[in-house]
Amino acid sequence: MARRRQAEVRTGNDHQEVIDWYRRALAEPAVVPWTGSVWEPIRIGPTWQVDDAGLWVLPEATIGWDALGWCGTELQHARGRPWRFTLEQARFVLWWFSVNPDGSWQFFDGVLQRLKGWGKDPMMGCLSYLEALGPCRVAYMDGDQPVATDCPTAWVQLPAVSLKQTKNTMRLMPGLISPEARAHYRVQVGKETIWAMGDERLIEAVTSSPTTLEGARATFVGPNETQHWKANNEGHAMAEVIERNAAKSEEGAARVLRITNAPEPSEDSQAQRDREAWEASEAGEVAHLDMLYDSLEAPPEAPLGAEPVPNETEEEHIERVLEAITPVVVAVRGDSTWLSPKRIVKSILDPRNPPSRSRRFWFNQITATEDAWLDPKEIDLTADPDRELLLTDQIVMFFDGSKSDDATGLVGCRLSDGHVFELGVWAKPAGARGVGWVVNRMEVDQAVRAVLAEHEVVAFWADPSHAKDDDGASGFWDDVIDGWHRDFSARFKLWSVASGAERHSVLWDMTSPERSKQFTAAAERFASDMSESAKSVIDGHPEARTITWDGTPVLRMHLRNAKRYPNRHGVSLWKGHRESSRKIDLAVCSVGARMLRRRVLNRAETERSGVVV
Repeated sequence: MARRRQAEVRTGNDHQEVIDWYRRALAEPAVVPWTGSVWEPIRIGPTWQVDDAGLWVLPEATIGWDALGWCGTELQHARGRPWRFTLEQARFVLWWFSVNPDGSWQFFDGVLQRLKGWGKDPMMGCLSYLEALGPCRVAYMDGDQPVATDCPTAWVQLPAVSLKQTKNTMRLMPGLISPEARAHYRVQVGKETIWAMGDERLIEAVTSSPTTLEGARATFVGPNETQHWKANNEGHAMAEVIERNAAKSEEGAARVLRITNAPEPSEDSQAQRDREAWEASEAGEVAHLDMLYDSLEAPPEAPLGAEPVPNETEEEHIERVLEAITPVVVAVRGDSTWLSPKRIVKSILDPRNPPSRSRRFWFNQITATEDAWLDPKEIDLTADPDRELLLTDQIVMFFDGSKSDDATGLVGCRLSDGHVFELGVWAKPAGARGVGWVVNRMEVDQAVRAVLAEHEVVAFWADPSHAKDDDGASGFWDDVIDGWHRDFSARFKLWSVASGAERHSVLWDMTSPERSKQFTAAAERFASDMSESAKSVIDGHPEARTITWDGTPVLRMHLRNAKRYPNRHGVSLWKGHRESSRKIDLAVCSVGARMLRRRVLNRAETERSGVVV
C-alpha cells in the first residue's frame, strides 16, 4: 500500500536533478553572510550550524531531499520559473523532515521565527502543497534511510486569528503550483480552499472559532503569525485545540509548524508561549519537547542607529545610520538577500515606529516591554559563563523556598567581584508528573549542606515559603532552615536577625515591611547594575561590568520572566499575577544574594554575627 501511494506522486529525472543540485550546493564549504562582521547573530536551531570541517551540519536521515526535489519540479516562482528554496530554507526543510532510526519524526512540532520579509509565507505555501500532494511521509526504512511517500488522507489547515492573516499565504497559492502539476493532481484553487485529486486532498485557510476546529483530523497545520495569537482573539484557545487534534491523530503522525516574527513579551502571545516552552525544555525545567525551534537573531548589543553629530545634515545622518545598521541586517536576513538594508533603515528612522518594534521586525529580537523588570539584551550582555567558581572563593548564598507551585532556588554570589551563579533549583515537573508534586525537602537539604561543606560561605539567608506542613501547625521549611542555623551559624559573618529573642543566622522572612523595603531597594540596585554593566559591554569595556552571572538557562529564564512590581518603597519584581506559571524564583535569589554581599562588605567593624560576646 505504501508503494502504491508513492506512485501517485510524479517522479522522474527532473526530481533527481533538483536533488543533485541541492546536494552539490550544500556539500560546499559553508558561507555565512556575517563573515568579517562584528555582529554575528544568535543562531537557534540547526539551520546555520557548521561542523569543525567548515561544512553544513545536515541530518543523517531525512525525506527532506525528496521534498526539495518535488517542490523544485512541481512548484514555481513568479513568471513560471522553477521553484528553488534558498540554501538556508533548504537546510530547514531537511531538518524539518528528519527522522529517527525507527522512521518516526525527529520533530513533531516546529517554530520558524525570522525577521519581517524573510519569506515565511511563500515557504509555508510550498510546504502546504507538499503536504497535500508530495512525498511528505515515511513509507518504510531502507536500512538506515527513509523512503518517502505521499499522504492519501492529506488535510492541510492554515489557521490564523484573522482573515487578513490567512491571505498572506493563500494569495500566493494560485501562482505557486505549475500548470503541469495543477493538471496532474487536478488542483482546484479557491479563495480559502484548495481541493486536489477530486475531493481527496484539501488545503484550507481557517479563521473560525476554536469550537469549530475541535476534532479536526488535519494531517498538517501551519499556524500563521502566532505573535498575534492572544487570549482576547481566542488565539490561545485555537492553539490548544490544534495541539489536541495533532496529539490524537493516527499514530500521532500529524505535525504543526508555526511561522512568526519575534513576539513582544508583554502581550502573552502564542509565539511568546512557544518560545518560553522551548527555553524551559532546553533548560531541563520541563519535559523534553520534540520541537524544532529555528531563529536567527541580532545580538543584543547590535546598534539600532547612530548618535547624531553636530552640524551634520539629514542625509549625512542617514548615511551613518545605514553604515551602522547594514552589517546587522545582512547578518540577520540570512539568505533573504532581497531585503534592502537602505529600505529597512528608512523604516527604523520613521518616528512612527518605536525602537522596540524595529528590533522585533528587522533584528528579529525579543525586546523588553514596559512591564519587564530587566531588558533581555542586558541579561545576555552580562552573562559570563567562563568565570569559574573556585572552592577557595568566599561566597554568600540566598535561598527562596516553595512547597509545590513556585520553584525552590539557591543562588550564590562571589564576594570579590559580585558574580552571581545558580547553585540549585527544584521545580514542579510538567504534565502528569507534576500532579500532586511537592518539593523533596531532604533532597534540598542535602544539596545545601553539600555546598556549605565545599565552599567558604560567609553568610546565608533564606526566605521561607509560608505554606504549612501537612499537619498545618508549622511552616513547611521551618525545621530545615533551623537545622542550617544550628549546624553552620558559627561560620557566618552576618546573621539575618542579629539580636533579640528571634535571633537567627539564616531565616530572613521577606514579608515584613522592613524586609520588603530592603529587598525593593536591592531589586532597584540590581536592575541599575545590569543596565550599567550592559552599557559597558556595548561601549567595548566588558571588564568594567559590576555584575555578571553564570549564563545558565534556568537562571536566564527566571531573570527574563520577572515583571516590574511598583510598591510604596520603589520598584521590586514579581511574576505578573499570582496564577502565572512563569517562574522567577532564581531572579529573587539573585537579588537576595547581591543584597547580602553588599551587607557583608559594608558591615561595620563592631557589627557582630549575632553571637553574644
